[in-house]
Parts: sequence; C-alpha cells; structure tokens
Amino acid sequence: MVMVMRSISSCLTLSQTPPPPLRPRASNHLSTQKQCKRNSRNYCSTRPQILSPPPLSRDALGFRVFVLSDLHTDYPENMNWVKSLSTKAYKNDLLLLAGDVAETYHNFYSTMSLLKDRFQHVFYVPGNHDLWCRSEPDGHPYYLDSLDKLNKLLDACRGLGVQTRPMVLYGLGIVPLFSWYHESFDREMDIAGIRIPSLEMVCKDFHACKWPREISNRSTSLASYFDAMNEENEDAVKLIKNTCTQIITFSHFLPRQELCPEKRMLFYPNLPKIIGSDFLEVRIRSIHGSEGNASACHVFGHTHFCWDSVLDGIRP
Repeated sequence: MVMVMRSISSCLTLSQTPPPPLRPRASNHLSTQKQCKRNSRNYCSTRPQILSPPPLSRDALGFRVFVLSDLHTDYPENMNWVKSLSTKAYKNDLLLLAGDVAETYHNFYSTMSLLKDRFQHVFYVPGNHDLWCRSEPDGHPYYLDSLDKLNKLLDACRGLGVQTRPMVLYGLGIVPLFSWYHESFDREMDIAGIRIPSLEMVCKDFHACKWPREISNRSTSLASYFDAMNEENEDAVKLIKNTCTQIITFSHFLPRQELCPEKRMLFYPNLPKIIGSDFLEVRIRSIHGSEGNASACHVFGHTHFCWDSVLDGIRP
C-alpha cells in the first residue's frame, strides 16, 4: 500500500492514492504462497499508484511523506514499477521504506539508488526478506550471516544518503524503529481440529536467515536484539519528543496483534507467531506516550494487509 501524508501549515493528513493498472508481483515469506493463488480472487490486492502531485501555489507549498513497504524488487515487474516513478514529481518529498526491499544486495542497492534519485529524503528500516542470505552476482559482498548482511545494507544506505536513524525534517520527527518478531507475540487461542504446518515448514526465514548461535527465531532473543539497536538513538528520539508536535514512527513488523485479522480469517492460522513484537509496542509507547495523541502515527509493513485504525491514541 502507498500512503501519502502532506504537511502544510503544521497540519498532517493521511490519504490513500487510487489503484493503478499495473499489477506488481507480490512476494511473501510463506512457502505456501503458490497454494494461496487459488484464493487470490478474494484476497489479492494491487499496489496503489503514486500519482503526479497536483500543482501547488506558492502560498500552499509543503512537502509530502510517502510510505512504501514490501517492494520485493527481486521480481522484475516490481523493479520496473520503481523505475517507472517520476524523477521530478517527488523531489521535495520524503519516502519511508518499511522493509522488504529485496532479497539480494544487488537488487537492494539498485532499488535504493533509484528511490534516492527520485525523493529528496529516504528513510529505511530492514525487513525479514532483506536479511535472507541469498547467492549474489560476482563482485557483490559476501556475508557471514544475516547480521553481517544487515551491517552491509546499512553501510550501503549511508553511502547513498538513505537515513536509518531518527531525524527532524521541517519540524516533523521521523523515527525508524528496528524490530523482529517472536512467537509469544501471538496471544490468540490456536485453531484446533485441523492440521497446520509448522513454522519451519511454512516460513522461509527459518532457513534463509542465518543467525549467530546466541540468538534465535524460536525465542525472544532476536526481537530483543533488534529492539536494543534502537537504544543508541535515544538522544535523537529525546530531542524529537521535546521539539516536534508531529512524530511518525515506522517499522517493518507489527506492534499489536489487533493489526492482523483473526486466525479464522487467515490462510495460515499461525501467521501471528511470525509478524510482531511486544518490544516494538513498548518502544512506540515510549515515543508517542502511553495514551498517544492526535498527531501520533506509526507505519508498518510485512503482512501485506492494508490497515488503518487508531489503537489507544496512536494511528497505525
């Protein structure tokens, strides 16, 4: 989903752009995706189109914040969609990339270069697909594990001028939040009476991601590790909280299970075990406040579900 936030005269509004004629290929970390195509008529959604902005008078000048997630540009049609974006229409705008840009470093770097050339400011947080240890073309970095790949992706962002740390732009606070999922995030009762494949069978992260021995997908250690990465930005976040009346936080994973359909509605009922983090919820509340406020906004990706709601004073 593409969302556009326009900041003019200290007013932040959120809108969705209409769907395009283009149907980029959708990727998912579930290996049962091919089976799901039988139900695509009911569940598939198209990527909304980023339209050229309407002309603005000098009295109404402002900037817009675009949000993209799960581009999966390893699929050529998705990469072509990125290439088709105007090189002029968004030169004054911000782009938040909420993870899952590409599985290979080569495609990641190409995609980020294209987007940085089109938007004045680009912010990024990593998704699970970004950290898959895939084979790379000759001449591209080799990585020991997914953490090593993460460091190389962040180095690439720094080289391209893509931001991965909190920043104030035009009075608006932007806070990227590192996160990972853990099974205990799921508190809904499991569906009984049917055979449900294991997480290892369904979720490719358990095979495509490589982690040091001390951290694992099967505990909270990975979620805790990624959450701790945010602590080095505490001073910048404190400055944003003290100076900005409008703050946008964004992550790849979900902070609340209510942001996913109930298990009885899901093709894979155990999906909530691999989508979110309680650490992330606490981190967001520490920024927006325990009760939120009228301008509190958090953006996430990962599930490929379009979602817009207000939970305890924060609009995710």
